[in-house]
Amino acid sequence: MISAPIYILGPCSAESREQVLLTARQLKEVCGDTHYIFRAGAWKPRTSPRTYQGAGEEALEWLKEAKELYGTEVATEVASPEHVEAALKAGIDYLWIGARSSANPIAVQSICSAISDLRFKILDFNLKGILIKNPVNADAALWIGNIERLEKTGLPVMAIHRGCNHAPCWSMAHQVRLARPDIPMLLDPSHMSGDANKVPELMGKIGELGLDGAMIEVHCNPKEALSDVDQQITPRCLRDSLDPLACRMRVVSVFSTSDGQEELNWLRAEIDELDARLWDTIAARMDVSKRIGEWKKAHGVAPLQPGRYQEIVERIKNTDRFKDSGQKEFALRLWDLIHEQSLKQQL
Repeated sequence: MISAPIYILGPCSAESREQVLLTARQLKEVCGDTHYIFRAGAWKPRTSPRTYQGAGEEALEWLKEAKELYGTEVATEVASPEHVEAALKAGIDYLWIGARSSANPIAVQSICSAISDLRFKILDFNLKGILIKNPVNADAALWIGNIERLEKTGLPVMAIHRGCNHAPCWSMAHQVRLARPDIPMLLDPSHMSGDANKVPELMGKIGELGLDGAMIEVHCNPKEALSDVDQQITPRCLRDSLDPLACRMRVVSVFSTSDGQEELNWLRAEIDELDARLWDTIAARMDVSKRIGEWKKAHGVAPLQPGRYQEIVERIKNTDRFKDSGQKEFALRLWDLIHEQSLKQQL
């Protein structure tokens, strides 16, 4: 972990001059002398064209004004060479590449090329670093490849773990952390959870896993936000989270460096992620079993079908997923329990 955590704070979208400056002012009041980078999205790559797409280049002027008024460095997301040029001309300090763009290596390369070309064309080139979020799909190799592409610009690079589909991808992040421990890795608890109430709890992972800070969506009035309404926190909530987090990071950092606890924490995080998927899968299976039961009742079919039961037993016996007979025996016992509960759902 680096000596001082890196915080990148601000609203999902730059919605208006008033909203940007009010959030920037409140963050300054909350953070005081704590160093942070103020963030806001000028362009928003959204799933639906009916949702807010960002204010565009006009928002860069609002970020520039916030920078001048409150003395903070500023960051925005870019998804094309045109975005890069506009942001650099406005004096933006940091650019980040979002998860959708990160999934496309051609898009990332075009952004890298634009940065390298503009470095020699813009006299007051002010860019201090680039941040790359993990791809929307859990692809550690692609994330590492994007880091390598960005490094060729000669600028410092930071990785941001934002999870996939509002859930952590600790295994992917762990692979990247092990492969590139020299690159700062920040947590994005806002996108990882999709829920403002879960953001403070997730921030505890920063200290446990030896991460280098966080990118957090902070809005002066989240309920009125034009995007990511559910996951943005208020500056007051941020203030209540930062002090305990700083204390926890100091304690965990000392503990981790003394006995390798940090690696165990990563492995436990991977187990927690797998457990969550397991319970979700079992719950989904029970739901389907209930629907099968409804179909059987409607068509006069008995709940217990011995042939179907034996078919799945043979599938488990013949699978190559398990490394030894003990694991296969466990899977068969587990299947009996799942089958028993599934039958109950059909009655």
